[in-house]
Amino acid sequence: MAPQAPHTPQAPSPPPSRSAPAVRWWRRPWIAPLALATLAFLAFAVPPYLGLDPARSRFPIREDVPWHYAMLVTHIFGGTVLMPLVVLQVWPWMRRRHPAVHRWSGRVYVFGGVVFVGVPALLIAPLSHTGPSSQVGSTLWAVAWLAFTVTGYVMARRRRFADHRRWMLRSFVLLYGIALNRLVVMVLLLVMMPQARSVYGGDVGALAADLAPASLFLSWLLPLVLLEWWFQRGAPRARPGARTTPVRL
Repeated sequence: MAPQAPHTPQAPSPPPSRSAPAVRWWRRPWIAPLALATLAFLAFAVPPYLGLDPARSRFPIREDVPWHYAMLVTHIFGGTVLMPLVVLQVWPWMRRRHPAVHRWSGRVYVFGGVVFVGVPALLIAPLSHTGPSSQVGSTLWAVAWLAFTVTGYVMARRRRFADHRRWMLRSFVLLYGIALNRLVVMVLLLVMMPQARSVYGGDVGALAADLAPASLFLSWLLPLVLLEWWFQRGAPRARPGARTTPVRL
């Protein structure tokens, strides 16, 4: 018989690594408040437009522009669909357990949002009844939202998912700026109320109209600044002298 090689004992295989336990959905304390705030805002904002009666519109309708009310209603109904989709998109449990829902709801958000929210907003922005400042602010909002949303989709197609996440979060923040605008204008009214008598002769409506441009800008610029700060706060910092790898575009 041929001599056999001596048996070499093998080192014991390491135990299988255990992945970190998934965070339960109820441990995301911001999901439920976001969903409730979304439903509350939609319950307040949408009913006047369900009957398709221009007389019930909360915004003055330009009679010399036949398509003004149609575009306004399209924008509002489109936002009514998109805001609940945002809740699904940012819900980690849904994204992890049902990725197909995340993908398809994201496609609805992008393609439906561009057609039914972004483009109508761009068309009705120059028709704002609160003056040129609001018209400029609304136009900038529409351009920024369209740019953020389309860029986020392009990043996903290129499989640059970290960039996709950042651009879509910017889009979500701008979308919710529409709802935040109502709260910002109320805060500004409370702060500026002493001037209602001294400057506006008690005409609170005139004061609110003058505050509308500031409220419009603050309602999406401030959250966007806070979001960028959050991005920078969570970004890894390179050690002194460490070499960085360039990002390939």
